[in-house]
Amino acid sequence: MSVKATEARSSSFPARQRWPLYAAGFTTAFGAHAVAAGLGAESADIGLSLLGLGILLALYDIAEVFLKPVFGALSDRIGPKPVIVGGLLGFSAASLIGLWADQPAMLAAARLGQGMAASAFSPASSASVARLAGKKTGHYFGRYGSWKGLGYAIGPLLGALAILAGGFELLFGILAALGVAVAAWAAASVPHLHPLPRPRYTILDVWRQSTERSFLGPTTVLAAATGALGAAVGFLPALAAREGLGTAGSVAVVTVLAVASSLVQPRIGTLLDRGVLADRPGMVAGLIAIALGSLMAGVLPGAGWIYIAAILIGLGIGVATPLAFAHLADSTPADRLGRTMGSAELGRELGDAGGPLLVGGVALAAGLPWGLGALAAVVGAAAFAAPAANATPSKQAPAPPQR
Repeated sequence: MSVKATEARSSSFPARQRWPLYAAGFTTAFGAHAVAAGLGAESADIGLSLLGLGILLALYDIAEVFLKPVFGALSDRIGPKPVIVGGLLGFSAASLIGLWADQPAMLAAARLGQGMAASAFSPASSASVARLAGKKTGHYFGRYGSWKGLGYAIGPLLGALAILAGGFELLFGILAALGVAVAAWAAASVPHLHPLPRPRYTILDVWRQSTERSFLGPTTVLAAATGALGAAVGFLPALAAREGLGTAGSVAVVTVLAVASSLVQPRIGTLLDRGVLADRPGMVAGLIAIALGSLMAGVLPGAGWIYIAAILIGLGIGVATPLAFAHLADSTPADRLGRTMGSAELGRELGDAGGPLLVGGVALAAGLPWGLGALAAVVGAAAFAAPAANATPSKQAPAPPQR
């Protein structure tokens, strides 16, 4: 029996195969946010200007924007496992550069290297989940997204603790060790999924595939949800600080958002697989919750409303994200899952950069409430892009057997 037939008929895949993939998703989220939070907290001590801080924060995302589609396509060509393992080892090597993190140039090199490595193992991990999930893409993408959300939630906290205990050297040392450990785990436990037979695609074919609603719709949803996350991580703590919550109370707003997102994603995925929840209504509901939370944060005064807004935004992200990924997985032929996931991740990165820029730009001109209102309007408009119906699985291409 071919590997693809096995994947399509299977209702689950063993825990020993899926946990390393979840760990890879956690690693990219944890690494990105732990270092970003540390850079913000220690920028004055290491002589970074605001411009320098902004550049260092952006390097990780810039690398991902350019390289995720490339590595996604590579995972289609050679199979996702070597891309996952190689990317994680590259992440560790880049983290080792951070052991000399007392110089901004070395921090920049480490940050850029981590982003380049994450560009490899992140879309390849998503493609592996899609190929191994069979008919339960919602279930397993819900859990994959939940572990990523956990990385976003605890990354800033653990990063701050590591820096307090041993500076950036300890933080980057932990990240290097984490990358090696997850790479070894993936090498031992993730099955080798052979490349599937691939038809020859012309440039016109690629353009057509990239403009299909089954791709553009969920990718737009992912970009909107991730843009809201990026904006909320920066601006909700600023709002909380204005209400006099202090540093701990302000940072806790982000943790509440991330925990809400992590808790709801597995349940949403399960509801999708059971047929209780359909793609479009779920994505629309998730984006509306994000828009309402953003509007609430900007309009209603008081710390309590900020926390309620964070919960709403987190729940909306947790609803929309696994549904969009599952739709992509179900509507994409298996021979180009890596390229599709890499391109979708590119959309997420553009949203991650665009959300804060939108809020910040409008806030500079008219005030933060208007900035959050603009975010709510854009996220609400993105709901119209949600695909009209559940995807039809098209992942039945034959492939050589697993090793």
